[in-house]
Amino acid sequence: MARYIFITGGVVSSLGKGLASAALGALLQARGYTARLRKLDPYLNVDPGTMSPYQHGECFVTDDGAETDLDLGHYERFTGRSANKRDNVTTGRIYQDIIARERRGDYLGGTVQVIPHVTNAIKEFILDGNDGYDFVLVEIGGTVGDIEAMPFLEAIRQLGNELPRQHCVYIHLTLLPFIPAAGELKTKPTQHSVKELRSIGIQPDILLCRADRAIPPEERRKLSLFCNVRETAVIEALDVASIYDVPRAYHAAGLDHEVLAAFGIEPAPRPDMSRWNAVTEAVHNPEGEVTIAIVGKYTGLKDAYKSLNEALAHGGIANRVKVNLDWIEAEIFEHQDPTPFLEHVHGILVPGGFGSRGTEGKIAAARFARERKAPYFGICFGMQMAVIEAARSLAGISQAGSTEFGPTPEPVVGLMTEWMRGNELEKRAESGDLGGTMRLGAYPAVLQEGSKIAGIYGATHISERHRHRYEVNMGYRERLEACGLIFAGTSPDGLLPETVELADHPWFIGVQYHPELKSRPFEPHPLFASFIAAAKAQSRLV
Repeated sequence: MARYIFITGGVVSSLGKGLASAALGALLQARGYTARLRKLDPYLNVDPGTMSPYQHGECFVTDDGAETDLDLGHYERFTGRSANKRDNVTTGRIYQDIIARERRGDYLGGTVQVIPHVTNAIKEFILDGNDGYDFVLVEIGGTVGDIEAMPFLEAIRQLGNELPRQHCVYIHLTLLPFIPAAGELKTKPTQHSVKELRSIGIQPDILLCRADRAIPPEERRKLSLFCNVRETAVIEALDVASIYDVPRAYHAAGLDHEVLAAFGIEPAPRPDMSRWNAVTEAVHNPEGEVTIAIVGKYTGLKDAYKSLNEALAHGGIANRVKVNLDWIEAEIFEHQDPTPFLEHVHGILVPGGFGSRGTEGKIAAARFARERKAPYFGICFGMQMAVIEAARSLAGISQAGSTEFGPTPEPVVGLMTEWMRGNELEKRAESGDLGGTMRLGAYPAVLQEGSKIAGIYGATHISERHRHRYEVNMGYRERLEACGLIFAGTSPDGLLPETVELADHPWFIGVQYHPELKSRPFEPHPLFASFIAAAKAQSRLV
């Protein structure tokens, strides 16, 4: 039977529960165990799919098409296990399901209440589908004391009584602030946070204390005494230079040992840390560095491109170089020459996005990369803007545009239903795939033999994750390919373009999917490894 680890947070948000959960999962794997990580989000949205990146950061997409919290990206990157739609749930989803049951009459006219109906639904979610796993790590979003988190905390409290003995451990992540005027770390915020947790019936087994300096023995003893935990269970979680240092740092601090001891697993199998030793050695001992310009529209919030940031770092690991990111707001290029901003960089990446804001700036970035022979990587929206640029500049289609921005006489990009006709559309309709709604999750693609991208993958059949509504119009394929923009990858039926590349360019590739979602530090995505290799070569020329 699976053992359950519940991770809660206190004092303030954004302390790193997601990273802590991911790192602990990686450490348990290093000891030979299997681990599943799940996230409970207290907000009322059904999922983050309709939330602004400024509100919630990146929307992480799974193979089975779930739009989930960005912490699931951390889980995948650290453990290598692909998440699915059953690994993330929100208050909105829980209430949606309960109300649907009530409307069907499933409750037989009974009064529907938070306890037991909501808490039972949460427990059902937590316990579902865990056969075959040694450990299930469950992160509860928000902080203790948040009113919206109360049903989730009550549910995990109940599970503590319902699960067999030594099958449930509670970890509380908290903050030890350093007060310069006093010259010391303060334990009182943690004491109050634990008091709040205990007031609802949860006694933490382990305290994971975020701090910017080592915790003195006296403060450890104080936390142990007032928070009712063993002194060895007060684990310091110090700031590190790279997130990929976290597994080794937490192992050195004794987190995984203390977790296994709380379950009564002693002696525990010794961990094999070779994978993480190799990753951190590559991160901290680069043989050079490159600068990548990211021309986007959410550059004020780096979490909006979290998986992208990490995939670029993984490309650096693969090439033993440090990757510096130069964030550029796309709108700047709508009224300024991009040359001063881009002539010093070694690669240009235009990421995904929605809406018309900044589109002409992204098109300008693609034009600069094409004309200057700079490595260019267009992802989703970035591929579409590169195609529009080529249509205007190379194919002479001056009014090329996207129907996403409004009516256009030359819909080079549009909803699939806008440019498919006759039998093709009918076949798609029969299969339920109209393309007019969001195309989500993993889809297969076929790559042309001999194309640059097929060479990068080392394969002609791939599967990648998508999140988009608009497609490049295949009706323009012939004219664009005549100008050198090759549609090197398509859906298996040949109806949808998946990748484009410039035939006479050192490295100019656009993909309709999001390869960053599948990159890992110990297994960098081949496109990012190749892109950074091209940037590394470019750095010798600039």
